Amino acid sequence: MDWKTLQSLLSGVNKYSTAFGRIWLSVVFVFRVLVYVVAAERVWGDEQKDFDCNTKQPGCTNVCYDNYFPISNIRLWALQLIFVTCPSLLVILHVAYREERERRHRLKHGDQCTKLYDNAGKKHGGLWWTYLLSLIFKLIIEFVFLYVLHTLWYGFSMPRLVQCSNVAPCPNTVDCYIARPTEKKVFTYFMVGASAVCIVLTISEICYLIFHRVIKGIRNQRPPGSRNRKSSASRASTCRCHHKLVEGEFVLDAHGDKPHASAPALTPI
Repeated sequence: MDWKTLQSLLSGVNKYSTAFGRIWLSVVFVFRVLVYVVAAERVWGDEQKDFDCNTKQPGCTNVCYDNYFPISNIRLWALQLIFVTCPSLLVILHVAYREERERRHRLKHGDQCTKLYDNAGKKHGGLWWTYLLSLIFKLIIEFVFLYVLHTLWYGFSMPRLVQCSNVAPCPNTVDCYIARPTEKKVFTYFMVGASAVCIVLTISEICYLIFHRVIKGIRNQRPPGSRNRKSSASRASTCRCHHKLVEGEFVLDAHGDKPHASAPALTPI
């Protein structure tokens, strides 16, 4: 797996993230991706090779391993890291859509036309909802994977001895021993703790976004005389009104010397 490619893609999210989002991304790459690549893969690399059972029955060891580890922890963490970072790409795609829309608008109406967006990466309008939904998706994914991890292995602990019973072709009850269970347990707790920290940061960012939106809505409800009027570009970017250029009329100046084009009128569409 090429984690550098994923990091390069998500590095652009920092430009559009809040302070909580930047901390979240740092925690993911330092305490989760880096630990996963450097240490976790080596710790869990021998889980099947050194999974010993007190029987020589052919196939029994493999069946017992599959019974206790339906999916490897290390692969489950890899899936978790991929799924939990993918919602952030929605923000990048939405900003790219805005930039492309702005480019086409400029090509169609010229550089003197009013911009659709003052800042394509500013979180207002549809981009605010995209950012909020990406946070909700990340939160759901974190909880789902923690639940799966807790359910598959009956908790986050790692026992030294597991018993395999009533599983063909194993005879009766077979005792199997996990390699380096204490070290695996420590890394399991560490990864679960890092996931819990990311959950707290995500919840904090959701609360921050909603609180900031509510405060902004209260300010916008003040009388028009107590606040500055928003620009037409800001109104266009929130999809409440869009404008197009219409042909300017030629009028004479005050001395009647030369005709000149009046400012282009803007009409809502």
